[in-house]
Amino acid sequence: MKKHWLYWLIFLGCVWPAVGLLLDTYQGRLGVNPVETLLHETGRTALSILFAALSVTPIRRLTGWNRIQSVRRMLGVWSFVYAFCHFLIYVVFNHLGEVQAILDDVFKRKFIFSGMLALSILLVLTLTSTNGMIRRLGKRWQKLHRLVYVAAIAGAVHFVWGQKADIREPLIWTAGLALLLGFRVVWALKRRRPRAVPAVTH
Repeated sequence: MKKHWLYWLIFLGCVWPAVGLLLDTYQGRLGVNPVETLLHETGRTALSILFAALSVTPIRRLTGWNRIQSVRRMLGVWSFVYAFCHFLIYVVFNHLGEVQAILDDVFKRKFIFSGMLALSILLVLTLTSTNGMIRRLGKRWQKLHRLVYVAAIAGAVHFVWGQKADIREPLIWTAGLALLLGFRVVWALKRRRPRAVPAVTH
């Protein structure tokens, strides 16, 4: 099946941050603390793509543009890719791959725990995003993939708690997430609201 232009446009948009980071790394433009820059940029990109995935349904419902639904799965996978790169940078450069040190960090530092929670959920959602898994899980697939909201909340919390001083940017991201979740709540309430029974005329 031929991919729509929207798919390739979003695909290139997801690839571009990685290309930019690779170029900056090669040309030595990551600043005085390259590891911190890589951590921040991969984490921020993972969260932004995840929020983009969560925006697909509101956009479709508000505009009636059903074609946009075709890129939601890809956005979710790319969010995991950047989150996993974020994790690898942390593992390699912060702890040199020492498993015990990583586990101690996860259970002692709340913002690391929330980040690991978000990554774990994204891993599960990515592994179950194939057509085969959708068929196998049936109705359970949709329930499982509602965990994306938990991953988004955990990711936002990770961002806020990870800031040492200025939390203005993380709070803006959190406000954006609250808006997306609020849309979901309002839509769910509308679906549950009983329809008015038309009056019977004689």
